[in-house]
Amino acid sequence: MRYPAWKYLLIIVVLIISTLYALPSLYPDEPAVQISGAKAGTNIDQSVLQKAEQILKSQNIASHDNSFTNNAALLRVSNSDAQLKAKDVLRQALGDQYVVALNLAPTTPVWLQKIGAKPMKLGLDLRGGVHFLLEVDMDKALSQRMETSATDLRRQLHDNKLKFNNLAVNGNVINIQFANNDDRDAATSFLRRNNPDYTLQALATDTGSTLNLTYSDAKKQEIQSYAINQNLTTLRNRINELGVAEAVVQSQGNNRIVVELPGVQDTAEAKRVLGRTANLEFRLVSDQNDQYIDPYTSKYNGQPLPPGTELFAYQSLDSGRQLLLNRSRILTGERVQNATSGLSQDTGGAEVNITLDSAGGKLMSDATRSAVGKRMAVLFIENKQKIAYVKDPKTGAQTEVRTPYTESVVINAATVQQVLGSQFRITGLSSPQEASELALMLRAGALAAPMYFVEERVVGPSLGQENIDKGILSTEVGFILVAIWMVVFFRVFGVIANFALVINIAMILTVMSWIGASLSLPGIAGIIITIGMAVDANVLICERIREEIKWGASPKQAIVAGYERAYNTIFDSNLTTFIVAFILFAIGSGPIKSFAVTHMIGIVCSMFTSITVTRAIVQLIYGKSRNLKKLSI
Repeated sequence: MRYPAWKYLLIIVVLIISTLYALPSLYPDEPAVQISGAKAGTNIDQSVLQKAEQILKSQNIASHDNSFTNNAALLRVSNSDAQLKAKDVLRQALGDQYVVALNLAPTTPVWLQKIGAKPMKLGLDLRGGVHFLLEVDMDKALSQRMETSATDLRRQLHDNKLKFNNLAVNGNVINIQFANNDDRDAATSFLRRNNPDYTLQALATDTGSTLNLTYSDAKKQEIQSYAINQNLTTLRNRINELGVAEAVVQSQGNNRIVVELPGVQDTAEAKRVLGRTANLEFRLVSDQNDQYIDPYTSKYNGQPLPPGTELFAYQSLDSGRQLLLNRSRILTGERVQNATSGLSQDTGGAEVNITLDSAGGKLMSDATRSAVGKRMAVLFIENKQKIAYVKDPKTGAQTEVRTPYTESVVINAATVQQVLGSQFRITGLSSPQEASELALMLRAGALAAPMYFVEERVVGPSLGQENIDKGILSTEVGFILVAIWMVVFFRVFGVIANFALVINIAMILTVMSWIGASLSLPGIAGIIITIGMAVDANVLICERIREEIKWGASPKQAIVAGYERAYNTIFDSNLTTFIVAFILFAIGSGPIKSFAVTHMIGIVCSMFTSITVTRAIVQLIYGKSRNLKKLSI
């Protein structure tokens, strides 16, 4: 009856690691408020933290152990009511240049944090998640599609040699002006045959004949449905990029989307990435740019802009520099297939490497074939909201008023050296963080329409704590009943099995914290079932040992034979159960995945504890006894 020394060493190492990395789960997170920049490159320094502390102090809100984390200020408060009040106060006082978000600050001791130990994430049904309600701007969705349609109509009329004086978008109406009624009638006949999605209205004006085009009701519904579905897909992609497991993203009504992110710590980062409607447009710099922009100061000279051009800020809104661009777009960020951030080998600055889809590559190639030697600009467009607080004169209550607006900045303008294809790079970004965030949003896809946060809340602590208490109680009751049963029926071997169960649970918590899995109520159910399966393996071993003793084997021979002959049965039963759990994980979603993850981890851990750990303990107790005549089983 021998047992290899390396297995003892392995068990000791696993026991130490499991204990250390399971300990953080015993330290609950506490409510906090996080302040970060509205843009990825905004720097948060000590002055911002001190200002926030003074604001809270003036409102009699106590904070403690305030600190910096990943370029963000974290202010801890005593309870969730103080957390909500602190968020509202700071948001009003700091303004739009900072994002104030709810957070949960870890209380794990520093010495555990230094070795990388962190608490296991809890699902939204327990605690630590965040709930967002976003509203899709349907008017903006229609106006954006109208701009694209105007470009297509302009090209169609030119290609079919139909004469018109001007084509412009006015709100949700495309206005086409003609020199006479004959030209208008020819265009009307063509458009009715080839564009059934429009409602046409002919008008006579002082400037000549006019034709107004608006979308039909069916087309409007199609665009609105596309906007919701595209935004849902984009949000799911962005959440996957953030690495949030078991998130919920679903539509609510005709123009709202609910997002629930379990286990999220940095809610400010989630808000910035989810709500940011970032898109790119590639346009050519106007040939008349130097006539309207002073070459020395890079400022607009104030003359009326030529038709078909637009003026934008260059490099940043605060730089004072401007560029005159052609109104027509080469392509938009919707054609981006992949985007990665990095550092330029030439300048050392931040850059984003772009890969377009086949259609985008063709558009870029066609546009740059006749533009070699000209400058092409990358226009970064972002839809935002200004938040103002209006005081009701009667009640004195403050009401939050949100006003949408658009920021458009040319982040790069370079001379086209050769015909471009599907791959190129964007430079001129202010920081690696901004490049990384831009690449993330382009990879995840463009939002079809801007979205605005109308509600943000953390799951109430009473509901979460109630669920946690019930889950812990069920686990404790299950463990105690199993432990009593094992001791009554198998005595010393039952005690050994119970000790292995404790190690098993510690290993499960450790593995789940390593992989970042969120524990929910179904996950707790998976752990409870794992406890039963782990004990089942020891029951098989103990019963096998009893049978060997009945057949006349000595106690030591019975121990060796019991473990060896029960192994195949235990392995086969655990393997089939693992396969079923894996199928649940592969095809399931939400709670089913949570159950499957904990169950699979528990099965693997129980194979180690039920066989290797218990065998080592039995060896320590009975292995060195020379005159062993009876086992306590």
